[in-house]
Amino acid sequence: MPDGPAYRRLDVDARRAQLVALGERLFTSSSYSELSMARIAREAGISKALLYHYFPSKQAYFEATLQAAAEELRARTEPDASLPPVQQLERSLDVYLGWIEEHSEAYNKLIITAGEVAEVRALVEEVRAATAQRILGGVLGDGAPVPPGARTAVRGWLWFMDGACLDWIAHGDLTRDELRRLLIGTLVGALMASGDHELVAALTAS
Repeated sequence: MPDGPAYRRLDVDARRAQLVALGERLFTSSSYSELSMARIAREAGISKALLYHYFPSKQAYFEATLQAAAEELRARTEPDASLPPVQQLERSLDVYLGWIEEHSEAYNKLIITAGEVAEVRALVEEVRAATAQRILGGVLGDGAPVPPGARTAVRGWLWFMDGACLDWIAHGDLTRDELRRLLIGTLVGALMASGDHELVAALTAS
């Protein structure tokens, strides 16, 4: 039948999506090192051989779950180009912090795992690099040369942001608005300290 291959393909995609959703739950409740492909297969109710058919390794499986979360977050935080840069950043930060509120355990596990597992650390660094480029491109324009001091300031600020968000999750004594203002202020301060006052002016222009 002509519709047969397409129908079978949908089954494959649906099963893979189910496994990715399961991975998001498992990597939230357990650390990367605690999980094995055998345990994941048991949790999924499938054979280990079938799991390997979809994902050749635990790292590939984790990457798939992380990629799914990153794509969701990227779509949510897509900046509105019609807004001034600082308002774009404020809106994206607010959405990002809202996502962390919804996925606090997963975020906490991810940052901890990144400190323990080199492969996961590399994935997180890729996301940080892309985010830094997104921020700088939004202020300077895509393809514009990036001053080294500004690059370092933004990359360092992203590390600070992870630490601040972990503290926020742990203590819960700041509102989302208070944390967002703190993060914006520290980014502006880092860029000021880099000596790039033109970039600060461009970022904060309304």
